[in-house]
Amino acid sequence: MTQAYYLISVSHREHLESCLEYGWAGFTNSQNGFWAFLDIEVGDYVSFLYGANIFNLYKVIGKFAYKGAEDLPPWPPIRFRESGKIYYFPFRLKLYKIRDLKESLIRPEFAFVAQNLLLRGGYRKTHFQSDSTSLSIVSQMGTFSPKEPLVDGFEGETFIPRITFDKAEVQHPQIHLFNEKILQSLIKKKIVDIMKEILGRLGSNNDPEDYEFLSEKALTRGFVDIFAKLRNPAGRSEAVIVEVKKDNINNKSVQQIQEYLEELGEDAIGGILVGKNFRGKLSPPENIIFVSYSFKDLPSDDTYDYRALLESLHLEILP
Repeated sequence: MTQAYYLISVSHREHLESCLEYGWAGFTNSQNGFWAFLDIEVGDYVSFLYGANIFNLYKVIGKFAYKGAEDLPPWPPIRFRESGKIYYFPFRLKLYKIRDLKESLIRPEFAFVAQNLLLRGGYRKTHFQSDSTSLSIVSQMGTFSPKEPLVDGFEGETFIPRITFDKAEVQHPQIHLFNEKILQSLIKKKIVDIMKEILGRLGSNNDPEDYEFLSEKALTRGFVDIFAKLRNPAGRSEAVIVEVKKDNINNKSVQQIQEYLEELGEDAIGGILVGKNFRGKLSPPENIIFVSYSFKDLPSDDTYDYRALLESLHLEILP
């Protein structure tokens, strides 16, 4: 799979300085923190995003989840006054620095991420996936300055996060309840397997390998779960949007994706609705494809690691 490029949002200046010093990124024990940890893979590229500026370019060389992360450097826990909740950083990425840079987000090259931020009304998200154009441009900014992380690891026991379909089994941060964010991440990595047939149904002769699959795109009417667009479009992006529902697909779901397609206009050739069940009399237009998902041959266990779910995920294009 082609390497992706992400901007990791940092909310405090002190945390940013620690990230830059240590050459590590950390995600909290929240639902969004776990989603970011699953979404970003070893081999992907990342930069830090703080105060409308992009800092450095790194390659992810390791992923680790730590027990007892409340007491591990370099980031102290965060307490929210309103809720009283305390968040710490068990999910961590080990980074190899490639380039030193500090560039303003407010420039045409970063329009994809800047638009997402604007329509969201701010950060309020752990990470943003940018496109290959942004990665190419960032790779020419600043100075080439390769550097290993400050430390090889932290003095703590690591664990492999598990996912469960049973609320009674949840034990954060070790065991997380299966939710739509986790499903979106799985679908994004699997849907290329059926993309050739989908493109054919949509009247396109494009090769699926020419597409990049991006996590969430903000529109004025909402947020597209997965945005697939050509890496090197010639005149038209020929995008395909993917809306993911953990449970049922109904007429409201169809209407939602139709509105997204209307907003994108000629830049989009169609949409995909992914769900577990399709209920009622659904009559989608020809440019919307229904896809059902299921998990085949899962081991007889109450909890699963992410890789087991990804390997057993089955997608079926409905007639």
